[in-house]
Amino acid sequence: MSTFNPFLANPIPPLNSNADSSRPGVALVSISRLQSLCEAVEPRYAGRAKFFTVREGYGAAVAALQAYVDAGAVDVVLSAGSNGAYLRENLSVPVVMVKVNGFDVLSAITRATATWPGARIGLVLHAAIAHELADLSPLLNADLRQRAYRSLDEVRLVVEQLAAEGCGVVIGAGMACDLAQQAGMESVFLYSLAAVEEAFEQSVELARVSRQKEAKRVRLNTIVAHLRDGVAAFDEAGQLEAVNPAMLELLGLRLDTAKEAPLAGAGKPIPQDAGDLSSQVTRTLAPLLREILGHDRPVDERIEQIGGRALIVNCVPIVEQGTRAGFVVTAQDALVAQRIDRSLRTNQRPKQLVARHRLDDLIGASAALERVRRLALAGAAHDATVLLSGESGTGKELVAQGIHNASPRRGNPFVAFNCAALPEGLIESELFGHEEGAFTGARRGGKPGLFEIAHTGTIFLDEIGEMPAALQSRLLRVLQEREVMKLGASRATPVDVRVIAATHRDLHALVEQGAFRADLYFRLNLLQIKLPPLRERRADIALLARHLLGRNALQYGLPAASLERVLAFLAPLFANYAWPGNVRELENLLVRAAIYIGSMAGNSAPDDASADWQAVFPEFGRLGPATASEAQQTSAGVAADATAPRAMPTREEVLLALERSGGNRAAASRALGIGRTTLWRLLKD
Repeated sequence: MSTFNPFLANPIPPLNSNADSSRPGVALVSISRLQSLCEAVEPRYAGRAKFFTVREGYGAAVAALQAYVDAGAVDVVLSAGSNGAYLRENLSVPVVMVKVNGFDVLSAITRATATWPGARIGLVLHAAIAHELADLSPLLNADLRQRAYRSLDEVRLVVEQLAAEGCGVVIGAGMACDLAQQAGMESVFLYSLAAVEEAFEQSVELARVSRQKEAKRVRLNTIVAHLRDGVAAFDEAGQLEAVNPAMLELLGLRLDTAKEAPLAGAGKPIPQDAGDLSSQVTRTLAPLLREILGHDRPVDERIEQIGGRALIVNCVPIVEQGTRAGFVVTAQDALVAQRIDRSLRTNQRPKQLVARHRLDDLIGASAALERVRRLALAGAAHDATVLLSGESGTGKELVAQGIHNASPRRGNPFVAFNCAALPEGLIESELFGHEEGAFTGARRGGKPGLFEIAHTGTIFLDEIGEMPAALQSRLLRVLQEREVMKLGASRATPVDVRVIAATHRDLHALVEQGAFRADLYFRLNLLQIKLPPLRERRADIALLARHLLGRNALQYGLPAASLERVLAFLAPLFANYAWPGNVRELENLLVRAAIYIGSMAGNSAPDDASADWQAVFPEFGRLGPATASEAQQTSAGVAADATAPRAMPTREEVLLALERSGGNRAAASRALGIGRTTLWRLLKD
């Protein structure tokens, strides 16, 4: 059903019309004679805009247009005189006025004097009279009286005054001319066709620009309305201009459905009936606005308690053409930011920040190792700082990773750092981070420290006894306050991190010597776990060696049949060697033996085989004299057995080995203890 308004000559399409929306809409509002000029000019601009004629003025025109202005069907209004001034004050769209220039006035006066010589002329102008015309009256040979008006009632009044003063002709707008004729006077219409054409050109161009700006504003406000972050805009005086639903929700405010739409992205000003809500938003955010006004600096990522909720708030000025025109306040729920931060840390964590080992990886059943497991599990259940002590190579980092993976922090970062690996200046930057420009060569944009990277997880500080004295106090503050201060930063950053420290030195002795802070030692030594060296748990060595050798056998091509020979070869060391390098030395020796015995398998023993293995395994020479002699005989026997020539396998044994290895000749050769060339020859024969 079409919408029709009796005041409109060309009715505006209904609000839900699918009419052409590519052209902007211009409403031509005139009470009388200006309309004929508009109708004459309109066809020239029909391709650039849609025109709607409104033959009514003042309040009636506003009532006829308001719904269509709100719906965006009309972008600009063209009018003149007091009618145009009234519309400009009461409509939210631009109003272009048909302007009277000096040429129009002189032309109208010339026509009046030529048509009615000697007649007294009354000139009726909107807003103000033209004082320059008083000096020109003698030259124009005209008896001229000027009057100005601002409203419809004033037009009637000035026309009556001019009639009383004996004016025979009135020059003015359409309403003045109509009233003059009703009073028995002649009239000359003031507006020219050129003035109307100029107003049309301005209206069409302004409507086009307004349509583009409105489309951008609606698009932007729609985007802002769907942001999860709260956004509120204020003018320079602190009055609320716009607010999105997310900000209302974060501030704990509610708006009923009827009032919510304009705020949620229609791109319109705050309605008058939402004044109470506007005042609530302004009152809640007033401290931030006062601060930015008072100190003239933005508020950046501040935590504020608003409405019983922790919010991350920013407040920045809006600058237009170099002048501050208002402020934008954004807010984010701190809990949401924490969830995002936790997700980023979990999903984008580098592989080197993952703990690979578990407490189950501790191989052995000795009482000393059982004690380590028991204490490690107890420490994992709590966030207390753990101090791991023991000789180098006893597995302190493995235990640290196991504690992390057995704790509620598993799945979060595990960061390991060796305090003896870097100079003092670099240690400080690595652990605590730095801001951009904190020192020469500082990374652009700054750098987070390892404590920040380990947030919600565990940081493992190896060789803690080697930490420089100047940094021990900074580490103590981190342990006490649970916050870190970056180099060059003005405020500390809270961190939630569990600390596990390790050392091979006697920290208590270092404290007595003054080389280690006593307060830091007592802060670290909440739960101390001492890892036993291999020589104190010899019952575990053979089991541990079998586990390590089995893990490395595939890498070094050691046949399964040779594994037992390697273990038997090193058995004297398991029982009698001091193992100063502990597990690290054991693994090194196992790899060496696997390579040595694997290389000798299937080959004839050289004449100096005994001297050869003693050179490769000097550890046998470090045993006691009696033990070394006994071990030499045992080891030499095993080595000789490993290097002695074997009986050549039969063709049937070769075929069986190939079947078991799935046709892999290299694997079959290793299983038989022969070379691949020999295997090929046996198959060929």
